[in-house]
Amino acid sequence: MDFLWRRLAGAWASIKLRVTLSAIAAMAAGVLLTALLLVQRAERDTLTHHRDRELAEVVHMAGLLSDRVVERQRALRASGDQIDPAMVQDAARLKNFLDNKPLLRGMFSNIFVAAADGRMVAYADDAGVRRPDINLGDREYFRRALRDQRPVISEPVPGRVSGEPVIVFVHPLVRDGAVYGALGGALRLASRDLLGEIAGISDGEATSLTVVTDAQGHVLAHPMRRNLLQPVVGEPRLAEAHEHWAASGSPVEPAGLMLQQSGELVSVAGVAGPDWLVWRAMPEGELLGPLHAARREALLAAAGLVALLSLVILAIVSWLLRPLGQLAGRAQHLFDGSLDIHDGWPNAGGEIERLSRVLRHVGAERAQLESFNGQVLRKLSSVMAAAPVGICFTRDKRFELVSEEFCRLFGRSEADLLGQPASCIYASNEDYMTLGPQVVAEFKQGRAYIGEWQMLRADGSCFWGQLRGRPVADGDPAAGTIWTIADISEQVATREQLEWSATHDVLTGLANRKLLAQRLERVLEASPRSMPAEVVMIDLDHFKPINDRAGHAAGDAMLKAVAAAITSRVRATDLVARLGGDEFALLLERCPHDTALRIAENVREAISAIALSWEGQMLRVGASLGVASLSEETASAADWLAEADAACYAAKSAGRGSVQAAKRPALRIVG
Repeated sequence: MDFLWRRLAGAWASIKLRVTLSAIAAMAAGVLLTALLLVQRAERDTLTHHRDRELAEVVHMAGLLSDRVVERQRALRASGDQIDPAMVQDAARLKNFLDNKPLLRGMFSNIFVAAADGRMVAYADDAGVRRPDINLGDREYFRRALRDQRPVISEPVPGRVSGEPVIVFVHPLVRDGAVYGALGGALRLASRDLLGEIAGISDGEATSLTVVTDAQGHVLAHPMRRNLLQPVVGEPRLAEAHEHWAASGSPVEPAGLMLQQSGELVSVAGVAGPDWLVWRAMPEGELLGPLHAARREALLAAAGLVALLSLVILAIVSWLLRPLGQLAGRAQHLFDGSLDIHDGWPNAGGEIERLSRVLRHVGAERAQLESFNGQVLRKLSSVMAAAPVGICFTRDKRFELVSEEFCRLFGRSEADLLGQPASCIYASNEDYMTLGPQVVAEFKQGRAYIGEWQMLRADGSCFWGQLRGRPVADGDPAAGTIWTIADISEQVATREQLEWSATHDVLTGLANRKLLAQRLERVLEASPRSMPAEVVMIDLDHFKPINDRAGHAAGDAMLKAVAAAITSRVRATDLVARLGGDEFALLLERCPHDTALRIAENVREAISAIALSWEGQMLRVGASLGVASLSEETASAADWLAEADAACYAAKSAGRGSVQAAKRPALRIVG
């Protein structure tokens, strides 16, 4: 007996047994599931019934529309048999004939008689019978009816008289195998004629939709006039169904089809003869409304039963799991140090007792780890304080640790930076967004990131910083990243100055020969897309006497004035270069030859207009200029410059102070 009692007590202490009681809720859930299955079965049966009814309805509509088309074709044929060739040419007889056809005129918006050449000889509508100056010879449906000598129903076309979209029924007038005209009738799509009557059928169901289209999917009849002639795919209630219809080969099936459409029952049937389609959509929600109400009632009843059973189970489980609640309360104070690691644990057996032992062990390990981490952080803080560069630690793109040097570089306090997004120290958000993918790429390759970026201080000033970063744990972005940053503004400025000096003339600030050669090569490589382009060589006249008489300082001053004069007369996109001594050059991209000559003349005039006052003297120079065009025969940048230089030499030989264009050798024709 004691043994049995101990076994029962051990089983009762098992949390598994206690949680098993929650399975009672599953039985209550079974009630809900049963109710749902029954209602879903009823919904399927209801939808099946309505699908059959909708299919029969749309087939009936298509048949009715086909009958009305045939009725109008027969009426045209019967009337056409009464029109002889002589009547086609007799306006009075035609008018009397059409006036006595009220039944035929009532079937169409208008009727007409046309001669074989397409001239409309009579036209009848609500305004009466008249003879408009209209020719139907260019209408494809008219030519087809006369060519095939059989009735034709047109595609939707704009009416020649009304301008409204219409469908035209044409019956050829034939006698002894010869066509002498045609009798036709038109139905306005915007009216409540044949198509409108069909589209308006709804069986008293206000939410049903009936649409008539041609085989290409253009709407011929719709309850909303603005949808006429629009693609049926533009109708939300039929768009998905039309896609399924097109995917199945676009069948025009008089027996009807059911098509898939979310939330709708959609059926379509073909109209025999004109190959039209009647589409009908009925909302599933309207059909299933009563069943949905019944489902809500069943769910409410089942929910009530579930709630009652849940309350009973909750009371039982709450009583059984009181030790677990005590364990949770003790675990909340596991790491705050308010209780001794061995105090406050529940007195229980089974899984709760084993879980208590595990948590006590975790608490002890955590205390040791925190002590070790505290020592590491103190050492790290000492290292960061002594480091000559700024150091920070980020996680989830926010600062969690910053050094004193880091704070000094950005002019911010530690409190201002901790918890802030890392983007706040970059000069632009675009730079920060560009940096991210670069860092990820380097880290994926197992390399540290190194880059130079403009950084932003708290006072709004910027500086260049060299940024180095490495993940705390490779492959684990959540572990964070260690960054160092150093101010390299002076190094960047020095480097930029050296780069500028390598491609510019120190005296004038213009491009030098090296930069000109680079630009010339780039233009040549892009040829012929880069044409037209011109090179202008400039050689100063009478410059040497200035150096000889006034000294090299005066010569330097004159060269600066010449550089300013040239720059003032060229376009912003043009390159001005000093080649050395008193030689200058221009590269004019996207510049026609005539424009280049005009720019060269303006430069010559600007140089000639320089009057430099120097120690009581008025110093002046002139210039000779040569212009060479880029052509398909230009072999190299050196050849191009040589052509311009030769033209410049020709200008000097012609007496200086002029502009000369390079002369190209004539092409030899070998043959």
